[in-house]
Amino acid sequence: MEVETSEGHLKVHKMKKKVLRKQVRAQHTLMRHEGIECISHATQCLVIANAGLGNGMSRHQLLRIVEEYGLVETLLMPPNKPYSFVKYGTTEEAKKAFNALNGKQVTLEDFGQIIVLYVNFVEKVFWQNAVPTSLPPGLMIIEKIVSPEEERRLLESIDWIEDEAQKTLKHRRVKHYGYEFCYDNNNVDKDKPLPGGLPEICDLFLEKCLKQGYIKHKPDQLTVNQYEPGQGIPPHIDTHSAFEDEIISLSLGAEIVMDFKHPDGHTVSIMLPRCSLLVMAGESRYLWTHGYVITPRKYDVVQASELGQKVGTVTVDVGDLTLNRRETRTSFTFRKVRRSPCNCIYPSVCDSQQGQQRQVQPAFPHSEVEASKLEQEYVHKVYEEIATHFSSTRHSPWPRIVEFLRSLPKGSIVADVGCGNGKYLGINEDLYLVGCDRSKNLVDICGEKGFQAFVCDAQSVPIRSGCCDACISIAVIHHFSTAERRLAAIRELARLLRPGGTALIYVWAMEQEYKNQKSKYLKEKNGSKDKEEISTGTAQRPLGDQMPDSSSQDSGCSDGLCNDRKDEGWDAKPVADSRLPVHTNRTSFHSQDLLVPWHLKGGTKKKGEGVGTLLFSAGSKESQELNPVFHRYYHVFCEGELEAACRTVGCVRVQKSYYDQGNWCVVLEKL
Repeated sequence: MEVETSEGHLKVHKMKKKVLRKQVRAQHTLMRHEGIECISHATQCLVIANAGLGNGMSRHQLLRIVEEYGLVETLLMPPNKPYSFVKYGTTEEAKKAFNALNGKQVTLEDFGQIIVLYVNFVEKVFWQNAVPTSLPPGLMIIEKIVSPEEERRLLESIDWIEDEAQKTLKHRRVKHYGYEFCYDNNNVDKDKPLPGGLPEICDLFLEKCLKQGYIKHKPDQLTVNQYEPGQGIPPHIDTHSAFEDEIISLSLGAEIVMDFKHPDGHTVSIMLPRCSLLVMAGESRYLWTHGYVITPRKYDVVQASELGQKVGTVTVDVGDLTLNRRETRTSFTFRKVRRSPCNCIYPSVCDSQQGQQRQVQPAFPHSEVEASKLEQEYVHKVYEEIATHFSSTRHSPWPRIVEFLRSLPKGSIVADVGCGNGKYLGINEDLYLVGCDRSKNLVDICGEKGFQAFVCDAQSVPIRSGCCDACISIAVIHHFSTAERRLAAIRELARLLRPGGTALIYVWAMEQEYKNQKSKYLKEKNGSKDKEEISTGTAQRPLGDQMPDSSSQDSGCSDGLCNDRKDEGWDAKPVADSRLPVHTNRTSFHSQDLLVPWHLKGGTKKKGEGVGTLLFSAGSKESQELNPVFHRYYHVFCEGELEAACRTVGCVRVQKSYYDQGNWCVVLEKL
C-alpha cells in the first residue's frame, strides 16, 4: 500500500515538473516572438498560451472556462494569435485561475481537438495593435444589396452540371460567363467570347449598380465561385491589363472574411456579409492584394457582439472578437474586359507598364560615365520637363529648415545649392541668399519671383571658396547615383563655407517609420487635408521637395546596410539586380537605388525628348500626351549613412543630425 502511494506521488510530481517546464517554455516563447514579458509575482492579469483565436478557441468557450475562478474584468483575444489575456477583479482570483488552469486539458468545442493550457502572470492586459483601422482606399461594402428572394433566384440560376464554361478547381467550383478566365496566365482571351453572354437574371442587378454609381461600365465577364468551408483563394491582384477599374463581387449564401494586404505589409481583414456587394476601385483594386485564407480551419475571426446583427466590416476591436463557423458561400464577381493597356499610377504591379519599362529601364551605373549619363536622363532632363508642375506643388517651407535660416546672424551670405523654385530664398530678408540649380526652367521660375539664382551643377558651384557663412542642400544629394558623386557634392558644400560656417543637408530616408513614429506622410496618406498634398495630385510630392513617396514600415534597409554599416554607410552597395526598379508610389522602399514616377498632369511631351527620360504609362496616344509619366533617379539613405559620408570629409564636423518626417538631416560645421 505504501509502495502504491509513493508511486502515485512520484507520478504527480513528474506531471507537475512537466507542466512547469512547459509553462516556462511558454514564457520564453511569448517573450521571444511576441514581446510579452511574463513575471514571477502574482497580479490580476494572466496570459493563457494555447487559448487563442489563432488555434481555434472561441470567445464564448474561453469565457466560460475563466469565469469559473472569479469576476473577469477583461478578456482580450488578439486576432490570429494562439494566446489570450485575462484580467480578474482581484489578485486572489487570478492566482486561483493560475493554479487551476496550468496544464489543464481542454477540448475545442468546434473541432474536437484537445489542447493544453499554460498560464503566466503579466503586469497588465494590453494589445499594441488594438487600434481602429479603415477600409483600403477605393473599397466599399454595400450591405443588403439584394433581398433573400433575389439571392435564392440567383443561386438557383447556376447550373453546376459540367460543361465547357464550368470548371472544378482544386479548392472550389467555378463557372465563367462572357469570357473564360484563364488561371494559367490570370487573363482572358479577348478574341474568344463565350456564347450566351451574361445570364439575363443579372441584368436588373447590374442596372442598379450602374444607376448607383458603383460601376461606370456594364460588365461583360462574370465568374461564379462556390466555396465550401475551409476553401478559399490565395492573395492576388486582378490583372491590370485584363479588366477595367471597378470590380464588383456579390456574396451569397454566407458571409466570409476577406484579407486585404498593402505592399508595405499592412493588412486589413474585412467581413463581407451575406447579400452584400464588394466594390474594388482605384488603390484597392490595383495595389492591394485580396483573398480568402486557405487553411484546414473552417472559421473566421469576427466581432462577437455583432453576430446575428449588422456584421462589422473591419475586424480590429480585439476586445470583442470570436470565431464564426464558415458555411458554403457563392460569389458572383463581375468585371469589364479592358480593350486598351492600363495606365494606372502603380507601375510596379501593373503588367501593362512593366512591359514598356523593361524596354527602357536603365541599369545601375558602374562607371563615372554611366553615372553622369543616368543623371542626365533621369534627373536633369526630367526636372526640365516637369519644372512648372513641380513648382506648383512646392510652396510650404519645412519648419526646421526655416528655423535654421532664421537662426543665422543678420547679413550672413547663404548659398542654396539645388534651390528648385526658390522656396527657401525668401525666408529671411536679413540674409544675402543666392540660389543655384541644375534645371534652367526652375532657375527661371526663381527669377520670376525676384530671387537671385543661376544654373550650375551641385558638384561644381562657381562661388569662391570660403565665402559663405552657411549653405543649404535640400533634397539634392540623393539624386547622385554613386557614393563618390554624393561625397563630391558634400565636399563642394564644405568648400564654399568659411571656417565656423554651417551647412544643412536633407536627403530622403529609407525609413519612413522611425522610433515607432510614422512620418506625417504615413499618417495622412489616406485623406490628408494639406493643401500642398491636394495640389500635387499624383505628382507624389505631398509634403515638400524632401518627402519620399513611400509608406515604408520597415526600420531598416532591404539589403541590411542600415544598422550593420553605420561607420561606412556612404559606401552602400548598389541594388543586386543591375536594372533599377521602378517604385510604386505610396509603398515601401524595397531598394536604396530606384526610379520614382512623376505623373505630369495636363502636360505634353516635348518634341525630340529622349525615350530614356520619359517612361509612358501604357494607354492611348492621347492619354500619353496629356499625362506622361517621368521617372527620377533616387538613392534613399539608410540611418547613419549620411553622417558616415560627412565624417569622411576632413575639414568639417557633424554638429547635429536628426530625422525629420522621412528625411535624414545633418548640420555640418567647417573647421
